[in-house]
Amino acid sequence: MRSPILSCPLVALVLLLAAAGSSASAQTTAAQSPAALPELDPESPLAPMDDLGVAWPKLEPDSADATSVAAPDAEQRYTIRLEGLADADRAEVTERFLLLSVLKAGEKKPANAAQLDRRAREDAETLTALLRSRGYYDADIETRVEAGENGTLAVRLIAEPGRLYRFDTVAVTGLDRAGETADALRGAFAVDKADPVDAEDVLTGKGELETVLARSGYPFAKVGDPDVTVDHDTGTASLALSVDPGGKRAFGRIVVRGEKPPFGASHVATIARFRAGEPYYAADLEDLRRALIATSLVSVADITPEDRGDGATADIIVKLEPAPYRTIAGSAGYDTGEGARAEVSWTHRNFLRPEGALTLRGVAGTREQEAAVALRMSNFRRRDQALLLSIAASNTNQDAYEARTFALSGGFERLSNIIWHKDWTWTAGFELLASDELDATSVALGEQRRTFFIGALPLMLSSDGSDSLLDPTRGFRLSGRVSPEISFESGTFGYARMQLDGSVYLPASNTITLAGRARLGTIAGAARDRIAPSRRFYAGGGGSVRGYGYQRIGPRDAADDPVGGKSLAEFAIEARVRTPLLGNSLAFVPFLDGGAVSDTKIADFKRFRFGAGLGVRYHSSFGPIRVDVGTPINPQSGDSRVTVFVSLGQAF
Repeated sequence: MRSPILSCPLVALVLLLAAAGSSASAQTTAAQSPAALPELDPESPLAPMDDLGVAWPKLEPDSADATSVAAPDAEQRYTIRLEGLADADRAEVTERFLLLSVLKAGEKKPANAAQLDRRAREDAETLTALLRSRGYYDADIETRVEAGENGTLAVRLIAEPGRLYRFDTVAVTGLDRAGETADALRGAFAVDKADPVDAEDVLTGKGELETVLARSGYPFAKVGDPDVTVDHDTGTASLALSVDPGGKRAFGRIVVRGEKPPFGASHVATIARFRAGEPYYAADLEDLRRALIATSLVSVADITPEDRGDGATADIIVKLEPAPYRTIAGSAGYDTGEGARAEVSWTHRNFLRPEGALTLRGVAGTREQEAAVALRMSNFRRRDQALLLSIAASNTNQDAYEARTFALSGGFERLSNIIWHKDWTWTAGFELLASDELDATSVALGEQRRTFFIGALPLMLSSDGSDSLLDPTRGFRLSGRVSPEISFESGTFGYARMQLDGSVYLPASNTITLAGRARLGTIAGAARDRIAPSRRFYAGGGGSVRGYGYQRIGPRDAADDPVGGKSLAEFAIEARVRTPLLGNSLAFVPFLDGGAVSDTKIADFKRFRFGAGLGVRYHSSFGPIRVDVGTPINPQSGDSRVTVFVSLGQAF
């Protein structure tokens, strides 16, 4: 006997339910025949309900002391037991059954005999359909209801899976038109002769074949529905699958559609990793979709191939829906040394099309005020490359120096973002500064302010092997920065500022991350006092050596104010301990920091200052909120015994 098989378990379940409904209907029709109705005696006991389908527990107690069992119309709580699946993929079948089970869905609610009977019948049909979808076409399910513990009932579904049906033939036709790639494509359909007749495997194989066809340059391939025929006499089945590859294609032109798209086809082509004429590759379309969303100018990107009709080319249709272009952002923080600081910015992310973001930024703080305008052209001339231009005017009043600065800067950068975490990034640019400054030593000596005109060509190269940009738990980061500079103040002279930073992150457990960082810096080519105070090295503060005030580590003048130096050395180690508090969002961070600043080319490690303390992190949806409380271990005169730092993000 041969019969068709349905590859979808849900369809099989529908047919089983339909068959059960037909049987019930026939029984009802027969029962309503006048000849079949006996004389009714209101005083007679109820007749046995032979077709109930479940064995109801005995109603009479075993003894006078036994607890009575509820009558069939009474409601009782129950439990479910699934038995007999040892040889039929027990874990997977059980998991799926419990998701579909009506008995499981109502397990916490009491039920009477009729309700349990209906639920048990439905679940038996569900389990039968699940077993058939796994290749057990002779499965039989028995349902029983028995007395359980503590006055509950136990509903048992006892399965007899029967033999496992297997394919005796598997024919995939049409792939011969794919030429030399036919064998590789056939391998994507991982169903072969002697495999179990498993509906999920067949559907998974079909989906994988469609994916591999698209990845192999066949954007218009069609894979038909599997045709499976079962032979119940032999316990085998045959499978036939037809495929139309549709012919290989190359990428054609990009066409942008949509209502007021943020940019046109030429910019989409800049972002895309493919070019016209290259072999079609479906993964490139998904990559392009993610890149378009990452611009923050697109809310929806729908990308599909369209047959040009020449049998060789697939044009790429890109439908874009714009996202809001304007945003307002703000931040605030507090540092014992720097005081309070607040920043607000307004950005139009497509002010200069395409992707020209204009940002107006203002800073108001106890020791710093700034106003700045910046233009960032993202994906400038090539993907993931940005052009930066900025103008800023600032006023800084620190213990080490006072500076009123006007700065013009620009350059190119290639940096990581949330979606593409690059191993290597770089920046290259220029800085032109006019800065009117007065350092602490000049104040003590009664000297006048000095005006510095500085030109710099900063270069930076970074390697990021960490697992997260905002909150890393493993990996490392390494960066080097070189900035050749020319200064015009009492003559012209040059020097070079160099700095090397590294950090490492080690997971000690699922909840503890050990983190450490080191920093080395030096200035070569000029004496310290000739270098503008704002361009010297300083240490101390929330982003440096916690436990000390901002810029408080290093040489000081007679008034005990820092004067900065030509060399820098720092380190920090901490343990980030996540706790179950506040929904696993709260972490405690004990830390130990150290640093030294010297007026020589190499930092004097004998003058290291150490600080220690405890931090708290609240892991919000937009990043960790940080509060660190530190104290100096070997303070200098005038250092505060306690420092507090509040900011957004990890310390490093």
